[in-house]
Amino acid sequence: MGAYSTVVFADLTGSTRVFEAMGNARATDTVTRLTQWIAGVCEAHGGRVVKMLGDGVLAIFAGGHQATQAVLELQRNHQKRLQAWPAPLRMDLQIGVASGDVLEVDGDCYGDAVNLASRLSDLAGPGQIWATESVVSQLKEGEVRHRSLGPINIRGKNELPVVHRIDWQEELTDFMTMPAALVHSQRSPDSSFGQIELKWLDVRTLFSAAELPIHLGRVDDAQFVVNDPRVSRLHARIEARQGSCVLVDVSTYGTWVRFHGSAGPSSEIALRRDECVLHGSGEIGLGAPLNDFSAPTISFNTAGGNLLLSRRDER
Repeated sequence: MGAYSTVVFADLTGSTRVFEAMGNARATDTVTRLTQWIAGVCEAHGGRVVKMLGDGVLAIFAGGHQATQAVLELQRNHQKRLQAWPAPLRMDLQIGVASGDVLEVDGDCYGDAVNLASRLSDLAGPGQIWATESVVSQLKEGEVRHRSLGPINIRGKNELPVVHRIDWQEELTDFMTMPAALVHSQRSPDSSFGQIELKWLDVRTLFSAAELPIHLGRVDDAQFVVNDPRVSRLHARIEARQGSCVLVDVSTYGTWVRFHGSAGPSSEIALRRDECVLHGSGEIGLGAPLNDFSAPTISFNTAGGNLLLSRRDER
């Protein structure tokens, strides 16, 4: 039995694009400096770096509080840095945090928490921090803003761990309050989301509410695969929440939604790390607006329930 610890996986996204833009030598130097900075921040908060992973860092902390403070500082300071970088060179951070028994052998570490933190880092998407319930339960009430994503399906795990998204923004910015984002949903008392049908090209799949959450993405880890370079590895998540079907964008380039019965560009909803309720039928554009005829477009159709939407006021 190992020691109970909190594991942090912090990965840089978009490094392939940076290598193409800068060349191997300069890109390697940039990535190395960034991972060394990540390691330094972890150590400053009492963490111990177990290994560097090319474009990522694996660190272990004694408790969830220290780990959370480290990842908050990482995202906040890195985001400030990115604002001064040209778009083709930006590498976001995506971070997974999990607590549990960790066994250390020959300078490496093993255990369910290690595997889980790694998978959460992959699933979180650029600019996000995903942490398990075991981490959040160690924090004082009100210490950190976070939102439960509910039980998440993790490959290789029979039990679905409850995962929280940790909010690192010190204040709401335009980055987090994109116009036309849908954040509230209301439903009639007898409404109940039952299933959703997704169709892309000649692929048509029906998912029941019990099978959710699922991911839409470019890799085989996604339950609905859309093979297009504009689609992130894991681009968006569809989950059943309190009788509603909710689409959550976790991508690099964004997700667009249009409902049947609406027309014109103003009816196209742009999601940036935000979410909306899916109702009726319509289209989902991954990585490009739906008014771009070449956008990878998924048709959706839901069944069961009269779901209503309210739009967040533009700020």
